[in-house]
Amino acid sequence: MQIADLIALSVFGLAWLFYEPLLNAFGKKRGGVLNTDMTVIRSAWMTNMTGREVRLMDGQLLGHALNSASFFASSNLLLIAAAAGALFGGDTTFRSVSSLEVVKTSSRMVFEMQLALVLLTLARGLLDFIWSIRQLNYCLAAMGATPEPLPEAERAGFGAVLARLLNPALGSFNSGVRGYYFALAAAAWLFGPWAFIAATVGAVGLLFWRQRNSPAAVAIHDFRRMLETRDPTPPAPPV
Repeated sequence: MQIADLIALSVFGLAWLFYEPLLNAFGKKRGGVLNTDMTVIRSAWMTNMTGREVRLMDGQLLGHALNSASFFASSNLLLIAAAAGALFGGDTTFRSVSSLEVVKTSSRMVFEMQLALVLLTLARGLLDFIWSIRQLNYCLAAMGATPEPLPEAERAGFGAVLARLLNPALGSFNSGVRGYYFALAAAAWLFGPWAFIAATVGAVGLLFWRQRNSPAAVAIHDFRRMLETRDPTPPAPPV
């Protein structure tokens, strides 16, 4: 493995492992980060849910999130199977890929490391989706067990506890989706270390832009401020 490959791998490892902690720290310090704003919005949702006599809409919304997590988990399994098939394809796969002009791999060992990294990022994403599905099921059970009708004095307490279930569940879902960005960046290693670095930096930049400056992030931040102005509630911890 060349020095450029080691540098590119180090850049990817730092970005992959520390993106989420740094984003959470930035959100706590500066605010205006989509994930942090969404924790507040979900907390308001759960509190409002406890005051509704008919909670069919809330169950449907949460069921939609559960279906989305299941879909992504299934898709992730297919990608893992494809990457594993290429990784264990032996000399045949290596010769076929090495014959392509755009692929930059110096040896079979490096090629296997490149595929293994893609497989690893996808596997981590799959574990995030599985954990998200389990937590969403816990949240559904807790919603179903919420007393009805619920006295006004108890709504905030029940809503806060439900938010503590829902926020980590959807935080895990976000982590799983984020895994696709890093899997694509890892796949760029096949085109050389500099393409690998560029793809990693580009993925982090795109993720951060979508969290901070995208139209959706701006709208979510404005909506959070409207909620807090109307009914101030303590912000939930970021996930």
